[in-house]
Amino acid sequence: MLGNWSFGDYFKEEACSMAWELLTEVYEIPRDRLYVTYFGGDSSLGLSADEECRDIWLRLGVPASHVLPFPLKDNFWEMGDTGPCGPCTEIHYDHVGGGRNAAALVNQGSPDVVEIWNLVFMQYSRGVEGNLLPLPQHHVDTGMGLERLVTVLQNKRSNYDTDLFTPILDAIHKGCRGPKYQGLVGDADVGRVNMAYRVVADHVRTLCVCITDGIYPGFSGAELVLRRILRRAVRFCSEVLHAPPGLLASLVPTVVEVLGDAYPELTKNADQIMDIINENEAAFLSSLDRGRRIIERTVQQMEPSTNFPAEVAWSLYGNLGFPLDLIDLMLEEKGISLDLAAFNKLALEDAKRKAGGPQAGQLEDADIHLDVHSLAQLRSNNVPATDDSPKYAYTLGQHGQYEFSPCQATVLMLYRDQSLQKEAGAGQRCGVILDRTNFYAEQGGQASDKGYMICLGQQEILFPVESVRLCGGYVIHEVTAVETLRAGDQVQLFVDEAQRLACMTNHTATHLLNFALRRVLGNSTEQRGSHVTAERLRFDFDAKGPVTVEQLQQVEQVVQDVIKRNEVVHMAEVPLTLARRVQGLRAVDEGYPDPVRIVSLGVPVESVLTRDSEAAMQTSVELCCGTHLLQTGAVEDLAIISERQLVKGISRVIAVTGRQAKQAREVGQCLAVEVDSVSLRMKQRSTSIPEMQNLSKEVGQLTKVVASTPMPQWQRKELQSILKALQRTANTAVRKLEMQQAEEKAQRLLAKHCNQPVIIDTVPADSLSILMKVVNHLCDKSPGTSVLLLSPQVSGEVLCACQVSKNCLPVFSAADWAVAVCTQMEGKAGGSPVVAKGSGNAKGMQGALTTALEFAQSKL
Repeated sequence: MLGNWSFGDYFKEEACSMAWELLTEVYEIPRDRLYVTYFGGDSSLGLSADEECRDIWLRLGVPASHVLPFPLKDNFWEMGDTGPCGPCTEIHYDHVGGGRNAAALVNQGSPDVVEIWNLVFMQYSRGVEGNLLPLPQHHVDTGMGLERLVTVLQNKRSNYDTDLFTPILDAIHKGCRGPKYQGLVGDADVGRVNMAYRVVADHVRTLCVCITDGIYPGFSGAELVLRRILRRAVRFCSEVLHAPPGLLASLVPTVVEVLGDAYPELTKNADQIMDIINENEAAFLSSLDRGRRIIERTVQQMEPSTNFPAEVAWSLYGNLGFPLDLIDLMLEEKGISLDLAAFNKLALEDAKRKAGGPQAGQLEDADIHLDVHSLAQLRSNNVPATDDSPKYAYTLGQHGQYEFSPCQATVLMLYRDQSLQKEAGAGQRCGVILDRTNFYAEQGGQASDKGYMICLGQQEILFPVESVRLCGGYVIHEVTAVETLRAGDQVQLFVDEAQRLACMTNHTATHLLNFALRRVLGNSTEQRGSHVTAERLRFDFDAKGPVTVEQLQQVEQVVQDVIKRNEVVHMAEVPLTLARRVQGLRAVDEGYPDPVRIVSLGVPVESVLTRDSEAAMQTSVELCCGTHLLQTGAVEDLAIISERQLVKGISRVIAVTGRQAKQAREVGQCLAVEVDSVSLRMKQRSTSIPEMQNLSKEVGQLTKVVASTPMPQWQRKELQSILKALQRTANTAVRKLEMQQAEEKAQRLLAKHCNQPVIIDTVPADSLSILMKVVNHLCDKSPGTSVLLLSPQVSGEVLCACQVSKNCLPVFSAADWAVAVCTQMEGKAGGSPVVAKGSGNAKGMQGALTTALEFAQSKL
């Protein structure tokens, strides 16, 4: 992407002039082939057409027939649901030319007329309620596609025909030895061979640049996107081009040759890029082969004309990491459709389970929790306890990625319906007891692993592991059998690495948080409980009162300092008696096994065990059976998004890490900008009641959003404090303006109805509140007068407010007066004998005025 930016230095005139000069004078692109678009306005948002932009293009000499207005979806750019946005102007190129007018093809998806440059004019900020607020400074952000520009300059019709791609396409041809690339598309592209060329060429460029930038195929965020890109490229290489393994990595030198001059880092990192691509390709080809066999076997067992079962697709998606579009593609080739509704239902149920927290699914888990009789039976039959030490068998790979060792095991026993069994049939839910496992069972506050197991010799059958529990030394794997599973079966275990890594990250972050809280709040701060999931971490601790904004910031800073130092996480099993020597050790009063596992951040376990060593006082050292990162840098960031007191003396914080923490901070910054904007407008002290009421409403809406949106808690508290003050200011300003307006209206009415015992009239008023204040003011200035005022509204409604002089009580009642008048207008009213209010329909207003006078005369 090519582009230029301005942060308040220049705006539309300069941006358009420079773009036009570059394209027509420097690059010498024919002017008659260029078309420009501008924002045509949007009445629903109250935005008029960007005529300023249109006129700039006309002054630059662009013919009026080449300057075209387009609606919001085409010519209004937004970075997201909230934040900076504004109208944009696009420059399009007609590849055909020849003096024709191609205006009708602009923005119509025609391959002959394509956008090459977009100039965005950021002059608004969209608030959380969708409202557009003018930015105090105007900015420019433009983007021009490099490939599209090169296509124009080299007089080609496709990006893939330019010298940015042809060397890579030639290298693909040499590597796969299939038909040469011909640029075919659609039905002409038999077997989708040409599409595969384009996919592989595009994807290998993306992989090279991203890996060089430090983004590696992974399990979340940008890393997950890159992993899917790599897997899609591998599949096209393998299944469409029928290329041998390694083709994708073999293209890296060609990409370096094409892009290396512009991006020298590619040259330096070429070997690393090839290694990472080869490692990930090998892993995916194994999964791809297994997934293909699963699909083949399922299709053979299906009834004709039925949808592919969602449960199998979900297993491929969740356990083998198959993107949904890949599953769809593989099924489409067989003329079969996925039951998408059922698949989405499974995804929704999974999301609800994750959102439900530690209590979600506890009733179901009770089914696989060994009862005391079954536990005794296992022991009496000398069934050995499960060796779960393989759960700690993971290392850091050459490129910083976590590598989890494979684990093979034997089924010792199955457990279902409160009894031990030797086999479980297809469709039965059971607990599987193995001789060894690399799955982490829920304990120590950390959620259990998920994943799947396969029987050796039956690679195409996956047994999804939904949860794992530890009961009396036996690890119970909750499985719904898809085929008969028997004691004695040999199985291979596959942990959901993405979920495990997220739990490891959050567990290590929990230790960091515990250390930071003690550092900031004092050593008397003790942990009272915690729970770690892949999504977030929860931590309960002693606290004398709510944690202040400053303390929350300090806690986060302490954590971030340790993350930046990328400390090594040391773990070792030691005798409990030795562990008790460690000075300042957290949680030594709880019941722990012997030997016990020590987790120490930055300081080797041997050092903290040395008698009289104070090393443990300067870092986090805890007894813990959980799985942890090997270095703290992988936490990336930690944001405390909630802090509250559970009961007096105990507080709870909830925190997120990594990408979620970054997202929480970005949301917090966006909301801070919105609060600043409201604050600035509040300081301008508008004299318009509707404007101030709108500001007051905006503050109320922002207050709700700030209270419910995940963001740093310290920032939430700061913004809530500001918003509370702004709400008071707005309410006070509205009251003052209403009083001022009421006084002015009352003075005019007093002059009009001088010394009258009853005042009945109509008066313009924006609200019932103002109308009531006018009535009150009239009665204050003229104590013996009874007043009833009507105020017709634009909507057709009529507001009514009245007050009766105390001298006229109890014969004359304000409530009765208002009811009589509003009934005449087909409305309702209520109040006390002294003051009352109501409303009705404008059609009956004249009759209501007559009724008001007649009622008053009858009572006086």
